[in-house]
Amino acid sequence: MKRLIVACLLLFCVTGPVGAEEIAVAAASDLNFAIKEIIGEFEKQTGHHVKLSLGSSGNFFAQLQQGAPFDLYFSADIGYPRKLEEEGLTVPGSLYRYAVGRVVVWAPKGSPLDIAKGLAVLREPTVKKIAIANPKHAPYGRAAVAAMEHALVYVDVKDRLVLGENISQAAQFIESGACDVGIIALSLALAPAMKSAGSYWEIPAEAHPPLEQGTVIMKQSKQPEVARQLLAFLQGPQGQEMMTRYGFTLPK
Repeated sequence: MKRLIVACLLLFCVTGPVGAEEIAVAAASDLNFAIKEIIGEFEKQTGHHVKLSLGSSGNFFAQLQQGAPFDLYFSADIGYPRKLEEEGLTVPGSLYRYAVGRVVVWAPKGSPLDIAKGLAVLREPTVKKIAIANPKHAPYGRAAVAAMEHALVYVDVKDRLVLGENISQAAQFIESGACDVGIIALSLALAPAMKSAGSYWEIPAEAHPPLEQGTVIMKQSKQPEVARQLLAFLQGPQGQEMMTRYGFTLPK
């Protein structure tokens, strides 16, 4: 009997809980901190494992069209998963608008810039480099350009823009000192590391098209039930609290 118990314990240690599965998740990089907390708690409670890849929504969209092996896709622009749905590449009925994102002007501590001036601060002569995500494939980059156009500063500052591959890279450019200031996701500005390293000014929602974010389960998923469980956790009290804490507006 003792041998049987030891064998079972060893099997648990090697393979994890009985019925534990793994799913691959592609997520927009504005979710960097929120999704890691959500996944960590989900794994703890279910025993399942989530393999997370972070990047730009547009790049993931192109990869998924070519059959990239992801079970679940979180996009900072709901338009991408909608297109995948239209192309018949997703599990019918799985599309879900999980949040609305916000953008901010962010500068590091010690910066002489007065962030309270908002987007007008980008015109300051001391500003040589402004970090944003690449608007060609990053929704937050498109929102940044729209906000600058709305504030009538884009023409004056467009030659100073430094494009990050995604919004996390844009944030790294400012945090590292490679850029003087930037426009990044509120969810990144609220992360402990960046919150203590700088200050931000929230761009009014009406200054750019809403950053409606959507998720969808891919038809090719071998573990659609586990993907559904992760979405259910996101929609539950714990998941919603984490999303709110990182500045996301939740769907009604």
